[in-house]
Amino acid sequence: MYVSHLSLHDFRSYATADVPLEPGVTAFIGRNGQGKTNLVEAIDYLSRLSSHRVATDAPLVRAGAEQAVVRAAVVRDGRTAVLEIELNPGRANRARVNKSPLPRARDLVGLVRTVVFSPEDLTLVKGDPSDRRHFLDDLLVLRTPRLAGVRADYDRVLRQRNSLLKTMGAARRGGRSGQESAFATLAVWDENLARTGAELLAERLDLVDQLRPYVGKAYETVARGASRDDADIAYKPSFELPSSRNPDRAALTAALLAEVERRRGDELDRGVSLVGPHRDELLLSLGHGSGEGADPAGGEGPRLPVKGYASHGESWSFALALRLASYDLLRADGDDPILILDDVFAELDTERRAQLADLVAGAEQVLVTAAVAADVPAALAGTRFLVGNGEVVREG
Repeated sequence: MYVSHLSLHDFRSYATADVPLEPGVTAFIGRNGQGKTNLVEAIDYLSRLSSHRVATDAPLVRAGAEQAVVRAAVVRDGRTAVLEIELNPGRANRARVNKSPLPRARDLVGLVRTVVFSPEDLTLVKGDPSDRRHFLDDLLVLRTPRLAGVRADYDRVLRQRNSLLKTMGAARRGGRSGQESAFATLAVWDENLARTGAELLAERLDLVDQLRPYVGKAYETVARGASRDDADIAYKPSFELPSSRNPDRAALTAALLAEVERRRGDELDRGVSLVGPHRDELLLSLGHGSGEGADPAGGEGPRLPVKGYASHGESWSFALALRLASYDLLRADGDDPILILDDVFAELDTERRAQLADLVAGAEQVLVTAAVAADVPAALAGTRFLVGNGEVVREG
């Protein structure tokens, strides 16, 4: 899979841009603020319908414009499809494939797959639990696009339920009675939360089980002196799971609903939902028996959480390992995703630059951004575009 042509209209800094692309490595070279990241961000947006840089669509539309359009010709198994997304902040976005409108914009998700490495990846390790949940859900949707609907349904239920809890909590504190109908409505939202939450939870649990060996292998590759047993990931739900090793959705639904009922008083006091996938955590840990954090005396230390204990270098290695593991898992599904290395080499030392370049050089398409050409390792020599003054010009 690769993008053979990218066209932008009023996206970020570009009034218009047309960039022909090829398989293999393409590097966009330009000073910061010249728009090189905007180009790869547009391709990634087509993949996930979200940006790795901002939380909303509004900043993606050029100042003074009402909408933006991203269009890309995507080649897969020798066949070309033209994907298009029209961004309309404050209104529904619209998507097309080969000029034919799709019923919903989210139906575009997964038609092109990307894995992005960027300086923001450090938040996967040092950021809030929501950053790691977002990482899991993005990967889930790329692998199984229908789960975009499950995630949207869960978010909708959560918003409605939180609104009701807030209202009921205020009434309770004010001593107002006659909330029987509100409790009946809450029971309906409880069931919806448990049902959709159990489906999302089951998918996340399965994903973490599949991803774990890839993370260990990737960490061994990018961290000096590490073994594949040094890095581990584990899923921590917001409630105790059924005792069976692989609980089915019915068991998860029942357990989630029971915990919701148990925490009813706390939820009414605080006016928010305290149980469910939105409260879960992806735990990242390192065993310091080898690698950069090795015990100088040669002893094997305990497994510790990466956040708060890992060095800066170890944190970067773990973040890279998560992205590489995502890439390897998607490849195992039978698709070669497009790799985007967005200004990542400036954050790495020479050894890690070379290691990462060697690992990804064989991908079907690799898109690189860098402020200076010298930041791009020799292993990623390929087509280069110079980006500046609103223009994207092929070098040579």
